[in-house]
Amino acid sequence: MSPSLGVGAVARRLGRYRWFGVVGRAYVPLDRLVARLTRGRATALGLPSLLLTTTGRRSGEPRTQPLLYVADGDDFIVIGSNWGQTRHPAWTANLLAQPAAVVDVRGRTVPVRGELVTGEDRDELWALLLRAWPAYATYADRAGGRELRIFRLRPAAGG
Repeated sequence: MSPSLGVGAVARRLGRYRWFGVVGRAYVPLDRLVARLTRGRATALGLPSLLLTTTGRRSGEPRTQPLLYVADGDDFIVIGSNWGQTRHPAWTANLLAQPAAVVDVRGRTVPVRGELVTGEDRDELWALLLRAWPAYATYADRAGGRELRIFRLRPAAGG
């Protein structure tokens, strides 16, 4: 995936700076609202994004999070970067506890099953994710030794 021109290309360059993560975390509620209103048609900063709805592991309630993603065939690859914070984002624990989830992307609703990616597969997808959003390397450095969780979201059978 080559960087696009325009806002997305600028965001890729700025994503490495610590202040961008602070601003980005503050932007998430607005991004979530825009994504919900457009059913995933609007993208964050001109980058491929989706809405991931997981089941809260404690509450049992639906929890929706806008995320950048990379397509790998029919699958969606997402990463729990949490903007480089030292703790995993809640949605990753929700997905580990209950792999069945729903993705809203480009106006489509897709039931998916989340799989934590490990080993060589993780290494390959890490490289793919870095091409899409180079700042993930910076986030990994800032995460205090926490390995960023990478998930493959596979469309569910019959979905």
